[in-house]
Amino acid sequence: MNDHIGQYEQYLKNGKKLSRNTLEAYRRDVKQFCAYLEKKGIYDAAEMTNADVVSYVMALKEEGKSGSTVNRKTASIRSFADFLVDEGLIARDKNPTEGVKPPKIEKHEIEFLSLEDINSIIEAPDDSVKGIRDRAILEVLYGTGIRVTELIEMKVSDVNFRIGFITCSGEFGKARIIPLGRPCREALERYMDRSRDKLIESHLNSIRHGDDKSENLKHIIEHGTVPAPEKTEDHLFINYHGEKFTRQGLWKIVRQYGEKAGLDVKLTPQIIRSSFAAHMIQNGADLKSIQELMGYEDPTTVQIYMNVTRNRIKEVYDKTHPRA
Repeated sequence: MNDHIGQYEQYLKNGKKLSRNTLEAYRRDVKQFCAYLEKKGIYDAAEMTNADVVSYVMALKEEGKSGSTVNRKTASIRSFADFLVDEGLIARDKNPTEGVKPPKIEKHEIEFLSLEDINSIIEAPDDSVKGIRDRAILEVLYGTGIRVTELIEMKVSDVNFRIGFITCSGEFGKARIIPLGRPCREALERYMDRSRDKLIESHLNSIRHGDDKSENLKHIIEHGTVPAPEKTEDHLFINYHGEKFTRQGLWKIVRQYGEKAGLDVKLTPQIIRSSFAAHMIQNGADLKSIQELMGYEDPTTVQIYMNVTRNRIKEVYDKTHPRA
C-alpha cells in the first residue's frame, strides 16, 4: 500500500503543477482512504473496488463531513485510481471510481464588504513599525485580490516598485502579473523604508540579548555568531521572529483589524479577496480580467461573484428606491 502511495506522491510532484497545500491535501486524503481499506483487510490499493469507494464516501457523509470536504476527498481518490490505471495496476474498465458521484454542495452567500468598510479596515493600523507593516498587508490583500498563501510566499523580488506590479506564482504554478494601485504601492514602499528592516533588527537584538529561546540561541552558544534569520531576506512580509507568516498568524492580524474597525462579521482574508472581485465588477470590470487577476482556472467561479453582486445591488435598490 505504501509503495503505491509513494509512487503516487512522486507522480504528483513531478507530473502535476500543484501548490504545496493542494499536494499535501491529496496525499493526506489518499492515506486516510488507504487506512480505511486496511481496516477492511485490503492491503493492496490495486485491489480496491467500486463498492469500497462508495462505502467510504457514505462513511464520510455519516461522519458529518461537509459536502465540499467529501467532494475534495472523492477527487483525491479518483486521481489516485486514475494513476493506478495509468500504471497498469488496475484495468481501465475496472476503475473503482467510475460512476461515483460526489454530493451536491449547498451554495452559500459570498461575503464581501462595502467600500466604506474596506477603507475603515485599511485605516485601522497605527503608525508603529507593526502598524505600517499591517497596513501594507491589508492594502496588498485588497489591492491585488491575491490568496493568503500567495501573500505569505511572496518574495521581495516579486515586487517591481519602478513599474508598479507584483509577480504572483499562483496556486497552479502559473505566474501572473498584477498591477499595484497607488495606495498599495505607497504602503509597500513605506513598509520597506520604515518597518521591515526594524523588524529584522528587533529579532536580531532579541537573539543577542538572550530573549530568543529558540534554535538561534543554541547557534550562538555553539558557534559564537548570530545566525541570519531564515528566509527573512527573501520573504516580503515577516513577523517579529524575522520569519514569514503562518496562515494562522495572518488570519489573526486580519481578524483583529476587522474588530478594531467595528465590523459585524468576523473578517477573513477571503472576505477581502471577495470584496476585491465584487468592487471591480461593480465598477465595470469584465470577468475574464478578474479571472486572470485572481488566478482562477475555472471561469464559472468568477461568475458566482457576478451573480452575488447583482443580487446585492437589486436588494439595495428594492430597499432604498422610492419606486422599487
